[in-house]
Amino acid sequence: MKYVGMHTQIERNNILSMLLLLLFPLIILATIWVFLALVNYLGTYTVDANGTMINHLDIHVVNGYFVSTVPWVVLGVGIWFVIAYFSNVYIIKHATGARPLSRRDNPRVYNIVENLCMSCGMEMPKINVVDDPQLNAFASGISRKTYTVTVTTGLLKLLDDDELAGVIGHELTHIRNRDTRLLVTSIIFVGIISTLMSMMVQMAYNIMLYGGGNRKDDNERGNGLGLVVILLVGFVCSAVAYFFTLLTRFAISRKREFMADAGGAELCGNPLALASALRKISGDPGLCNVKRDDIAQLFIVHPQSFSHGAMGFVNSLFSTHPKTEERIRILEQF
Repeated sequence: MKYVGMHTQIERNNILSMLLLLLFPLIILATIWVFLALVNYLGTYTVDANGTMINHLDIHVVNGYFVSTVPWVVLGVGIWFVIAYFSNVYIIKHATGARPLSRRDNPRVYNIVENLCMSCGMEMPKINVVDDPQLNAFASGISRKTYTVTVTTGLLKLLDDDELAGVIGHELTHIRNRDTRLLVTSIIFVGIISTLMSMMVQMAYNIMLYGGGNRKDDNERGNGLGLVVILLVGFVCSAVAYFFTLLTRFAISRKREFMADAGGAELCGNPLALASALRKISGDPGLCNVKRDDIAQLFIVHPQSFSHGAMGFVNSLFSTHPKTEERIRILEQF
């Protein structure tokens, strides 16, 4: 078997990730076309001699609506994406309650980050800390000015220097491999689809709840029911799109966690220390005040508390993190 080095694997992962990222807008465009086609099919019919309605799909009409709709969708998604992309630093900081950490505040952490950065020739990122007893660390940011490594006070108290160096090395590897930028992008696209799903469900619910009372005539009632059907069709299309975006996010992220483990072990020079740290973190991962799964995807160990409920079950099936036991097993084989 041909040996594949780490740098070669990172390059392959980056190429694959860029190809997978292209799937996100393609999935959105495909969803729009399918939605328009279903609405056209359900709304276009003829009645045969027996009085039976036969639905038809007019491709030319669907394509016409699609061409006229796409520019508005691209503009809306583009604006949404740009705002979310460049505000992610504030969103993450606000959601986690992180605060900056200087050398004066904690020389131990600052020196570990500085030494690891010097050993691999990278610029030192910002360091944030969260006052939280749970064990957590994550990297965030989309550029050199915003790259940040965040740790919790609980993590700092429980891990020794070697274990902490392994964890920080893991997060620095995410930054070196541009994983944070990639994950932010995938999170935004998944968020767009899930928000559209929620909007359509809420709109259909409101129409059925508040629009079914005193109607003036049958035409209005028929229009209301027709709108509900359209929204339900949109929800089904969005749900399918959400499923495929989860698959894409899954494909992007899981290998990158293994690569970050390998990079962290290489930086700290002690794979067993990182394995020991992961074992400790897995006992109490997460942040007490963070209940959002999109933020939790950044954590070094994904909290199991996000796997409850129907949507949590789906997210757990396509988690961005492999099983911690498997990560520990591989590190102990170094």
